Amino acid sequence: MTDLEIAQSVTSRPILDIGAQLGIRAEELTCYGRDKAKVSPEILARLHTTSKGHYVLVTAINPTPLGEGKTTTSIGLAMGLTRLGHRTALTLRQPSLGPVFGVKGGGTGGGHAQVIPMEEINLHLTGDAHAVAASHNLLSAFVDNHLFHGNRLLIDPQKITWPRTLNVNDRALREIVLGEGTGSRAGQFVITEASEIMAVLALAKDRRDLRERLSRIVVGLTTSGKPVRAEELGCVGAMEVLLKDALKPNLVQTLEGTPAFVHTGPFGNIAHGNCSIISDAIALRCAEFVVTEAGFGSDLGAEKFFNIKCRVSGNSPAVAVVVATLRALKLHGGGGVAKAGVPLPTSLTGPNQEALSKGIANLEQHVANVRAHGVPVVVAVNAFKDDPQDELDWVREQSMKMGAIDAAVSAHWTDGGKGAEQLAVAVAKAVQTPGQFRHLYDVSLPIKKKIETIATTMYGADGVRFEPEAERQIDRAEALGYGNLPVCMAKTPLSLSHDSTLKGRPKGFIVPIKELRILAGAGFVTAVCSGIQLMPGLPKKPAGERISLDATSGKIVGLS
Repeated sequence: MTDLEIAQSVTSRPILDIGAQLGIRAEELTCYGRDKAKVSPEILARLHTTSKGHYVLVTAINPTPLGEGKTTTSIGLAMGLTRLGHRTALTLRQPSLGPVFGVKGGGTGGGHAQVIPMEEINLHLTGDAHAVAASHNLLSAFVDNHLFHGNRLLIDPQKITWPRTLNVNDRALREIVLGEGTGSRAGQFVITEASEIMAVLALAKDRRDLRERLSRIVVGLTTSGKPVRAEELGCVGAMEVLLKDALKPNLVQTLEGTPAFVHTGPFGNIAHGNCSIISDAIALRCAEFVVTEAGFGSDLGAEKFFNIKCRVSGNSPAVAVVVATLRALKLHGGGGVAKAGVPLPTSLTGPNQEALSKGIANLEQHVANVRAHGVPVVVAVNAFKDDPQDELDWVREQSMKMGAIDAAVSAHWTDGGKGAEQLAVAVAKAVQTPGQFRHLYDVSLPIKKKIETIATTMYGADGVRFEPEAERQIDRAEALGYGNLPVCMAKTPLSLSHDSTLKGRPKGFIVPIKELRILAGAGFVTAVCSGIQLMPGLPKKPAGERISLDATSGKIVGLS
């Protein structure tokens, strides 16, 4: 059966029952049909004296282009913990229409480790992404409208940094010309998941914080070099109105009925890669265990989880799970090439101890990355069909030698929560190990020093090269008072380095920084490595070609 067929074969439980499982009252839910609902953030006032649950982060090694099952592991682990008798909640990002219709497909898991309703979560869900795009583009329209009506704020048209946004991949919109004739200027689109509004929504703690963050957004500079903020354009109230319902987390469920919050969707490679603070806050007050996922490997989503999200929320993880697969480790060991849409070579799917032994260094770096933040590590070896058992056992043994406090082989894709029970036992035991959580850097350090610390410690780089434009932008950011913000790195997820072709645990490389963006509303600066696009493009054979409605039943087909 396909993922979609498996998801459609399950009869979901009423969402009111799922909420009640967490102690959420019916009046605290706004139902969207039978199987999804929004949760009122006001629930936190009622639960503020309730003890918080154990916070479990799921991250991974650098993946193949196919992904290594970090989301399925998160879902499987949550279901496994539930099977062990623990009240558990799952918090995930909402999938983006870009990958859904592009290369990767959906983001609701796979096999018997999925969240449902799969089709609706992968598509519009409750409309949050559209609200983000509308709020973002409203501000874009106000900027150009201000220029048209006299430019009272003396905005320099050539120094406007606020783009427009779209929720699908469209490379033709990366660079555009706005207006016409002498009034024209250069502009661009970014995908909605790279929008600062999405980052703001994910990091806002409540309505007041949301409004304050929207007000702080910098759209450009005046002719005298002063920052122009969204609040000066008079549209923050309207932007907040568009996001009113989007601020409320979405409650759904796994195939086995474990409660799951799916809320906000910043990408892990070009944004901060984590679900909303509000969804985590509610889950932590409602559950004994909260399993959350950070985008891509520890070099991206987890690093930003530790140094951006945890700084804002004040929460820290009790344990982190690092997901690895034999095929990805063999890829990092030179065992073959993986391309999306093309069957993997047998050198990656079959026995290949030589490549596995070389590629294990990639896992070693990711374990070290998590431990650098004082967080205990459990390695999850995500088992695929026909993976050699001796190789699975070998990776587990090596994980313990490199500093993980435990490791388990997980078969959640095939067997759901039952297949993740060994991993769940390891995690339940690991949370009892005291950690000493710490951030990687002090935010008071200069921007360059923070970037260098991330590159050398998390990636293993020899250093960083700042291109002239990035140098100017860093100097400007610090002169404008934004030097004390944490850094969000935008780079490839396919390598520890900035270069997707450098596999394993590369050495002797220099990370190039081509651009620095000020995201004052989100509360960080983004350092963009060379070769990174904030608006992805579609592949030669987009996944959207397979998606349609069945002419007889009217059901969605081809979604994966």
